[in-house]
Amino acid sequence: MNNLRFVLWLFACGIFLSVRTSAQKVAGAELDGMPADLETELALKALPPQLRSAATVYLLDPAKGYYIGRKGTNGFICFIARTNWEWAEYRKDVFAPIAYDPEGARQLFPMYRDAAAMRATGKFTPAQVKDTIVDRIRKGIYNAPSTGGISYMLAPVMRVYTGKPGDNNVMTMNMPHYMFYAPYITDSDVGTDPDSPRGPWLVNSGNSVLGERKGPEGYLIMPADAATTEKIMADGKSLLQRLAAYSAYFRTDAPAMHH
Repeated sequence: MNNLRFVLWLFACGIFLSVRTSAQKVAGAELDGMPADLETELALKALPPQLRSAATVYLLDPAKGYYIGRKGTNGFICFIARTNWEWAEYRKDVFAPIAYDPEGARQLFPMYRDAAAMRATGKFTPAQVKDTIVDRIRKGIYNAPSTGGISYMLAPVMRVYTGKPGDNNVMTMNMPHYMFYAPYITDSDVGTDPDSPRGPWLVNSGNSVLGERKGPEGYLIMPADAATTEKIMADGKSLLQRLAAYSAYFRTDAPAMHH
């Protein structure tokens, strides 16, 4: 009888250890949550002032993904992107305040939402997140905006990738800008110069992953003019101080980093 109990005990321990092993999270998937008031203010700063009061704000729960922190009425949404699926890596130092018009909210935000949800489970590697998003694009689950429109990134600070997938450098910068939807095209189609110091620039990181003219999330980017940028920076001075106190990643003298 004692031997039988010992065998059953070993069997139970084996199940317990198996469950624990299967529940282990993918390394690097964990994210630090931002204070809700700070995250909300930074997200709203992505929008021009006249759109903020009626916009929907999505906040990120690192354990679950995005949720509505404040329900709006004008169809515009804003959030802080923490995971860029195209780069197939997890890192904690990406903070991109993005806002979409109603069409972008419908068509483009779901890719960020679903990537965040997969990461939050801890069950998906970065490569699996990328492959899942790519598969859903190819199946038509995610699509480019069906109309012309705009995404705003007018916040006074962002920490983002500086190149295409494969170039995993990120840096903190002050560059408020407007992004007009331009999927499935190349610089040669519209005559843009990627080396122009003033823009416009064509950006479509999906083309690097899916193939030329196949990325649904493309933009023509125009930086805000000098006067607008100056006002944005002045209005955001207090926010910038609070962000820098929250994390050194938000300091513009924070070093560029590569994984």
